[in-house]
Parts: sequence; structure tokens; C-alpha cells
Amino acid sequence: MSVADKSEKKSGGLSETVSVIVQALLLALVIRTFLFQPFSIPSGSMRPTLLEGDYLFVTKWSYGFSRYSLPFGPDLFSGRIWGSDPARGDVVVFKFPPNPSLDYIKRVIGLPGDKVQMKDGQLFINGTAVPREKVGEIDNPDITEVNRPVDVYRETLPNGVSYDTLDLTPNSIGDNTREFVVPEGHFFMMGDNRDNSTDSRFNVGYVPAENLVGKANIIFFSIADGASPLEIWKWPSEMRASRLFNFVR
Repeated sequence: MSVADKSEKKSGGLSETVSVIVQALLLALVIRTFLFQPFSIPSGSMRPTLLEGDYLFVTKWSYGFSRYSLPFGPDLFSGRIWGSDPARGDVVVFKFPPNPSLDYIKRVIGLPGDKVQMKDGQLFINGTAVPREKVGEIDNPDITEVNRPVDVYRETLPNGVSYDTLDLTPNSIGDNTREFVVPEGHFFMMGDNRDNSTDSRFNVGYVPAENLVGKANIIFFSIADGASPLEIWKWPSEMRASRLFNFVR
């Protein structure tokens, strides 16, 4: 084999490697943009449903696509393509309206036109109290973040969606609010950890449909105590095996 043949073979091999890498990156971009996006839970606002250290997939097609479906949210178009509204009770990842560089995750409580209010810790939608039943206590700091028993209440929304909420503090600042009227094209979001959630009751405000990223779908990994998934040596003691592959409800 001549030197020219060796050079051509080396060049061809490098070209093929670059081509495979580019194709893999494009495939990953398509999957992340149109199908699934991994997301890690950054705070305790959705406890007990979601915990810090949960890693989940968000389905991007659930509500159609907006500029925020693309990495870095380039201002290429406005509104949503193939858009559909989330259902009441969906757990949704969205861009924080005051600063769209930040991702938030909350539960959809109010739809466009709804009137939402909290009275003495009870949720009211359109003037009707949402059924709220105490189902027990949780005495586990990994779930509640506090070293004492915490009351757990199950809410059932008008469409039948039920979920558990934590009541960390009676008569907290979020237990009594004004009546919020959700504008058209917007949604009212709340965290399940009602006394420790920055949501539409506070500075999140009403969330525009354009800011929706996708629906929280399934937990594929979970690790406690602030450990990183890369710290494999901590898996035996810190991995929450019972949470793996649980659907988010």
C-alpha cells in the first residue's frame, strides 16, 4: 500500500467518524426538541409528588411546540405549533415568565377563564371548594424536608385528578389569597408543597401557553441527600429504587 493510499484511508476514516458524530448530535437534537427532554427536580416545591434528586422525562409533543421547545429558546416564531391545552392537574415544565432562562415545574390548577383562590388552606376554583381530605402524616425528612410529622391532604380536582399535598405550616402566607382570574391563553400553576412553593400565587404569575415546555412523564432515576447520579459509589445507600420508572401523576 502506497503512502497516498494510507493517507486516503486515514482521511476517509476521519470523515466517517465526523459524519457519525454529526448524525448522532442531530438525532439527539431532534429527540430533545420534539420527543423527550430530561429534567431534574431543582427544589422541594412539588413534594411529595416529586423530590429533589428525581430525574424525569418530559414529553415535548404533549402541548405542541413553541420557541421554548428549541434549545436556548431562539425568537424564531411566536405562539405554538400543533398546540393543545394542558389538562387540569397535569404536572408541567414551563419557562419562568419573568425570566425564561429558568425552568419551573408545577401542577396546572387554573385554566383560561377560571377563578382561583385559597381560603384557610382550601383551594377554590370558580367559587367551589376543591375536595380536600386528610389522608395521614409523613414523618420522613427525605420526603418532607423537615424533622417532624407533616400532614398530608389529598385534593381532587373537578376533572377527577387526585394528588397529595403537604401542609407544612397552618395559616401560611399562601393559605389565604385574593381571587385570581386566569387570562385567556394563560394557566395558573401551583406546587403540591403548598407552604413552600413559589408559584402563580406569588411572583410566577399567570403562565402564557407559549412558555409551556412539556408534560412531566416518568421518573427514570432518583437519588437522595443531594448526591449526583455520577457518584456511583453512593447508589447503594442513596438511590431511591422505589421511585424508578414511576409515572408522574
